[in-house]
Parts: sequence; structure tokens; C-alpha cells
Amino acid sequence: MVLNDQKRRRPGRPAGGNKSSDKRDLLLDTALKLFSNQGIAQTPLSAIATEAGVTPAMLHYYFKTREQLLDVLIDERYMPVRASMGGAFEMHPNDPVSALTALTQKFIDVSLQHPWFAPLWIREVLSETGILKQRIDERFGSRERQAALVWIRKWQDEGRLNPDLEPEFLFISLFGLTLLPVARLQHDIRKGETSLNSEMLSRHIAALLKSGVSNPDS
Repeated sequence: MVLNDQKRRRPGRPAGGNKSSDKRDLLLDTALKLFSNQGIAQTPLSAIATEAGVTPAMLHYYFKTREQLLDVLIDERYMPVRASMGGAFEMHPNDPVSALTALTQKFIDVSLQHPWFAPLWIREVLSETGILKQRIDERFGSRERQAALVWIRKWQDEGRLNPDLEPEFLFISLFGLTLLPVARLQHDIRKGETSLNSEMLSRHIAALLKSGVSNPDS
């Protein structure tokens, strides 16, 4: 029975009760914080242990290598959040502006709910040399990205979306349109400044997507 239980446990999840689970979650949270703030390549396991207030031996008990830790973060933290951003195109199959607006709203909501998401995405996913991007591509390929590009080209062929838009650049533009301002919002929130908020950002992005910078009433 013990052997069967060990086989069912996921990587980085040794036997133990709630205290063991809490310690493991602390290490995952700490790794996410450091990875998003300074990059994966610049964050050795020893730095994670120090920040979490545990010994390197304790961290090694849960995660033998940084690669194992990264895979657990991808499976348990990153991919569930990424999955929560899906469905916008399927909800608006004949209205690309509404679909893209809904997608950017998901970016905003997720980034504010998970403060590590925007800086981690900017550092490790938008960059072609990002370790996180490379690992995700190795494990999952680019099927989701290719499927999204199919939607864009379909809308262009149907005359529903500007044909001058380059599909490969469109998503990078949307990320920049949302994630960089979200980082500004998070900075303001930490400083206690409230002149800008997420509702204002949502209106700003929706206006850009629907009308660009021209006056819609002119």
C-alpha cells in the first residue's frame, strides 16, 4: 500500500500531513516570486531556500533539481492559470473585436489575481530565450498558439478583421497592451496610489481595439 501511495504522489510531493503540504506550497510561492522578479536562470535553488527561510537540504527534500521544481510550477500553477484565459474566441466566433476584448480582459483579471503572472510572462514567455517558454514548448508544443492564429486568419479571410494585421504580431501587441499597464497598476497599488484602476484600463483597451486612436464621433 505504501508503494502504491508513493507512485500516485506527484513530483515534489513527499509523504506527510498538512505541515508538509504547507511547506511545499511555501516553496512554490517563493519560487514563483523570485522567478517573476529576477528570472529563472538567475535564481538558484539556494536563493529560493534562503527566501523561504528553509535549509537547502529541506528544499532538496521536496525538489531534487530546479527542472523538477519548474515542471511542478508549470503543472500546478502556470497551466491552470493559462487555461482560465481560454474560451474567448469560442464565445464570440463571429465577432473578433469582442473576442479580443474579452481575451485582454482575461489577461487583466488573471494578472491582478496572480501578481506573479505578468512579470513572469514578460520575462519568461514573451522572450524567445525564456526558460519557461522553452520548457512549455518542449512539453506541450505550440498547438494552442497555432489554433489562435487559425482564428485570426479565418476572421481576416471572412472580412471581419483588418487584413493588414499580422497574426504573429497581434498577440504580442495584445500582451504589451495589457501586461505592461497591469505592471504599472500593481506598482501603484503597492504604493497606495489609486488614480488608476483596472476598470479604467479595461475601458482604455476596449477603446483602442474598437476605435484605435481616432475619435469615434468624428
